[in-house]
Amino acid sequence: MQYIACMQTWQSQCTTPKSARFQRLARLLLVSVTDVTMASKISALVIGGSIGGLSAAHALLRAGCRVTVLERAPAVSGNSLGAGLGLEESVCDLLRSWTSKADFDKNSLPLHTEVNRVIENRQANVLTHDSSYRHRSTHWSNIHHTLLHALPDQSIIHFHHTVTDFHQAEGSNQVRVTAEVGEQKELKTFEGELLVAADGSMSQVRAKFRPQDKRRYSGYIAWRGVMQVRENPEVAAAVRKAYAGMGDTLYFDLAKGTHSVLYELPEERLNWLWYVNQPQPELQGSSVTLKATEDRIQHMHREADQIWPPELAQLMQATKSPFINAIFDREPLDQFVWGRVALLGEAAHPTTPHGLRSTNMAISDAGKLGAAISQHGGDLQAALQEYQQERLPQTAKEVLFSRWLGQMKQGLQNPDDPFPWPHADKTMLHQLQQSNMQSFDASKHAFATTNTESTVFPNTSASRIC
Repeated sequence: MQYIACMQTWQSQCTTPKSARFQRLARLLLVSVTDVTMASKISALVIGGSIGGLSAAHALLRAGCRVTVLERAPAVSGNSLGAGLGLEESVCDLLRSWTSKADFDKNSLPLHTEVNRVIENRQANVLTHDSSYRHRSTHWSNIHHTLLHALPDQSIIHFHHTVTDFHQAEGSNQVRVTAEVGEQKELKTFEGELLVAADGSMSQVRAKFRPQDKRRYSGYIAWRGVMQVRENPEVAAAVRKAYAGMGDTLYFDLAKGTHSVLYELPEERLNWLWYVNQPQPELQGSSVTLKATEDRIQHMHREADQIWPPELAQLMQATKSPFINAIFDREPLDQFVWGRVALLGEAAHPTTPHGLRSTNMAISDAGKLGAAISQHGGDLQAALQEYQQERLPQTAKEVLFSRWLGQMKQGLQNPDDPFPWPHADKTMLHQLQQSNMQSFDASKHAFATTNTESTVFPNTSASRIC
C-alpha cells in the first residue's frame, strides 16, 4: 500500500509536457499494482462512456477492478461537444487524481465568486456576492477527452456497442449484458460481477427496475451558447467590461420570470445560458436537445434586446449555433442498487442545471463507489450498500434544491409575484446562493407544479421561443 501511495504521488507530480509518457506509465503501474494488491479483483461492466461512465471506470480501476466500458457512439467526436461546466473542489480533486494536476488545471479556470444581479430596464444591480464559491469552470469536451486519454489502456472502452439487455440470475455472482456491435448490429455478450449503469437520464437499466418512472418537465427551456473571443473581440471586450469579474466569477442575471447565466471557460470562451418559461416542446426520441431554426434564433435575438443588458444581448447575438435544451428532472429514487447492478450519474438522479450539479454528482458517485469497493475489498454487497446509503440522501437533496432554485429564479413558485427581487429582503436574497444547497430542507419549501397541462406561466419578460 505504501508503494501505491508513492506511485500516486509520482503520477500527480508529472506536470510538464515532457513527462506525459511518465504520467501514462505511472497510471499503468498504479492500476496494475492496485489490482494485485487489493482483495477484490472484481470484474465490472460500465454502460455509458460519457463523463459519468469514464469517471466510474477510473474509480473502479483504482479500486482494483477489471473494467469494460460499453459506449453506443461509434467514436469520440473531434467537435466541441456539450457546453460549460462548473466543478466543485472535491470533484476537481478526484479528476486530478484520475488524470493529472497539469492536465486538469490547464483545461479549467478558477470560479471563485458567485454573483446574482437583478435586471430592470436592461440595467443591473447586484443582489448577492459570494466570494467563497470555490469551483472551477471547464467545457464538457475538455473533461471528457482528458478522462478518456488518461485511461491506462484504451481497449477498456468499446465504442459502437449499444446495450440491448442485461440479466442477473438469482443467486448468481454474475451479470450478463448483451450489446449490438457496429453497423451490422452483431450481438455480443459480456459478463461481470458488477454492472454500473451510467447510461443517462433516459437509462434503460433504470427503466427495467422502475418502468413507471417518468421524467418531469420543469416548465422552461434553456438557450445555450459558447462564443470564442477571437470570433468577435469587440463583443467579448464589452462583455468583460460590463461583467468585470469575468474569468473567475459565475454571474446570474434575474429579470422578470426569467434568468441567465454567464461565465468564462478556458481557451477564451464565453459560456451563457438563458432560461425561458414555456409549455413542453415537442421532442424527437429521448433527446432533450432541440435544433434551433434560423427563425427561432432571430426571435431569441429580438427578445434578448428587450430584456438583457446590451453587452449580454450582443453576446447571445454573436454566438454561432446556439442550441436549446428542454429542462427535465425526475423524482428522487429510494434505491440505486439492485443486486449487482448500480445506477450512477444521470441514470440515478437526473437534475435541473441550477445547482451546477449533474456532472458534479456523477463524478462524486464514481468516487464514492470506488472508495467503497476499496474499503470493503471483495465484499461487493457491503460496498454497494455503503454507496447507496451515502449517495441516496445527498443526491436527493441536490436534485430538489436545484428544482426549487430554478422555480424561484423563473418566477414559477408564485405566479402573482414572479419578480420579487427588487423588493426582496436579505433572507430571501440569501436563498439565491449556491452555498445553501447543503443545508437545504425540501420539507420546508413549497414546489410549483410544472407539468404541461397544469403549469401557470406568469406574465414574464420573455415570450415563448420554441
